[in-house]
Amino acid sequence: MTLETPDQLRLNIEKSHAIASALFPHEEWIPHGKGIFVAKSRLIEEYREPDKWEREMSQVRILTSRGSAAYFLPEQEIKGETGKRYADLVLDGTVMEMKTVSGTRATLGTQFKYGYKQGSLLVENCSLTKEHSVFIWLLSDISVGSVKAKIAGELKNRSDKGSFLCFFEKTGELHFWTYEELRAIITKR
Repeated sequence: MTLETPDQLRLNIEKSHAIASALFPHEEWIPHGKGIFVAKSRLIEEYREPDKWEREMSQVRILTSRGSAAYFLPEQEIKGETGKRYADLVLDGTVMEMKTVSGTRATLGTQFKYGYKQGSLLVENCSLTKEHSVFIWLLSDISVGSVKAKIAGELKNRSDKGSFLCFFEKTGELHFWTYEELRAIITKR
């Protein structure tokens, strides 16, 4: 996460645009608020699924209010997996999937794994980045330590680069850990 300065925001926009355009070279990017750009083909979601659209915009505003730049990617199915889609966006030059979780630690783990897979499949053939991250808006009352331990366990035996971001709705806190930091918890045990 970055501190908001005009230069940092500009840099984040440039990095995000480069990755989004490399992944979807024929897409047009429409500004949709400070630091937010949306694939023209995805704008239909605003009208087709207004509740989902509003939830995703609320989630991304948590991040862009801190100086990040987000490019919402086209809604595209993962080849061979009907109904499953690639990651939602590029944030500050990193592919990211966003999830909202209101269940147990097990639900948190399942949603993280699914978001992780969505990001990893999208960057698989991208020459500009292999980094992908997951952002979870946590509605459940699970402690920071418990969330951190659960995600660390999900990252065991994985080597991808990226970050896990979690917004704790109950406290209004945003936490950020790299996958490397989380994997280190497992190796210390």
